[in-house]
Amino acid sequence: MFESAEVGHRIDKDEYRQMRAQLRTALLDAQFELRESGRFSVVILINGVDGAGKGETVNLLTKWMDPRHIEAWAFDAPTAEDTERPRMWRYWRTLPLRGKIGVLFGNWYESLLLGRVDKHIGQAEFDQQLDDINRFEAMLKHENVVLIKLWFHLSKDAQKARLKSLEKDPGTRWRVTAADWRNFERHDRFRSVAEHALRRTSTGDAPWLVVDGSDPNYRDLFAARTVHEVVRKRLAEDAGGWVERRSAPPLPQALDERNVLNTLELDQVLDKKAYEAQLELLQGRLALLLRDKAFADRSLVLVMEGADAAGKGGAIRRVTGALDVRAYRVVPIAAPTDEEAGRPYLWRFWRHVPRHGKAVIFDRSWYGRVLVERVEGFCSEADWMRAYAEINDFEDQLVNAGAVVVKFWLAISEDEQLTRFKARETESHKRFKITEEDWRNRARWAEYQHAVCDMLDRTSTEQAPWSVVEANNKYFARVKVLRTVCERLEKALER
Repeated sequence: MFESAEVGHRIDKDEYRQMRAQLRTALLDAQFELRESGRFSVVILINGVDGAGKGETVNLLTKWMDPRHIEAWAFDAPTAEDTERPRMWRYWRTLPLRGKIGVLFGNWYESLLLGRVDKHIGQAEFDQQLDDINRFEAMLKHENVVLIKLWFHLSKDAQKARLKSLEKDPGTRWRVTAADWRNFERHDRFRSVAEHALRRTSTGDAPWLVVDGSDPNYRDLFAARTVHEVVRKRLAEDAGGWVERRSAPPLPQALDERNVLNTLELDQVLDKKAYEAQLELLQGRLALLLRDKAFADRSLVLVMEGADAAGKGGAIRRVTGALDVRAYRVVPIAAPTDEEAGRPYLWRFWRHVPRHGKAVIFDRSWYGRVLVERVEGFCSEADWMRAYAEINDFEDQLVNAGAVVVKFWLAISEDEQLTRFKARETESHKRFKITEEDWRNRARWAEYQHAVCDMLDRTSTEQAPWSVVEANNKYFARVKVLRTVCERLEKALER
């Protein structure tokens, strides 16, 4: 895959100056149109061999374009804050807003490649993580992120000459480290691992482009022209009314009226006295679990979903009543802000992923895509259909990083919801809880119930199962939520 980058491409100084002036203007024009359209964002991945000009190219791109709308990120070794969360967490946080460009130097490929070169990662795990990256990059494409993946290559002889040249010049000597020479000594293995990775992750959605780094003039123009052409192509597609072809297989319908919700016994019995006694015991049990030394290497992600007026807020308050305020955060989810809507859908949830020893409670969550957005038509069928797999991937990454993911659907009957809606309208301290949107959602009860059943079926996994709570009796629901959280934590902490 690297042979074409070893033929020794050259651009003389005069030709470089002429092409540079034209290309710089063209890049600025394309960047301005990208900003004006706001239809997509651009992420440029910079990877490759040491000494091939990666850093110089990052500096070039940020110099040639408007710095207000391009941002470069360089990733060093993961910090403690990074290692206590899923591996992709720190990259998600840097994804640019639509209309902007992000340059990621030392991105999600870097540590993975070095881990395989150093044999800290086996071949099977390496391939699995490359497949995970393919799914992630396909998701970015669907979320209107244009990926430009540049691999800067040098042959072994050219790399040696480049490092010596940098060392010889007092102005660039500082850029060559002992680590660079160690990497040079394993050039052949690095090349073999990289070629395997590039072949496995060069897809139609996100192909790799190999840049010959032996001549700085050629390298700069090639990289800049590539960025310009990719952005221009996407702008032209948008201007021409380009629409991605999307289709999804039909979801099977049950042949009778029975489903996981309408077969529940919603009217469970628990009186106030028994509730208060169990509440005290369960809150104490939960408090001790989050103070357990073993929890210092875990985190808790609690997802509260349910029909309007099902009692999510009351259940959350009983959970937080057992916790130290410094150890948890409640994240209420509503309609996305402009900042959130301008990035891939899961971005606003990734940024709230907790560190070890902490808990985050989502009052509604990422399941909005397969519930309200699906039913109300805020996204296409293909969007919510692929969301099931993307959500399962997200939750798997949380669990693999040490999170205990506990998900609740609070279920109430249609009659009970009506009773609670009317009570909210008449009680002054609860009027803020009832809106026209709640009544509108109620009118689509059957559609929401069908969407919920699909969600439970497709996203209840071994690592992150759903717990359906019979919630007509609020006392019973709160106790079941607390008991379930305790049991899941005890199992995870082997208590």
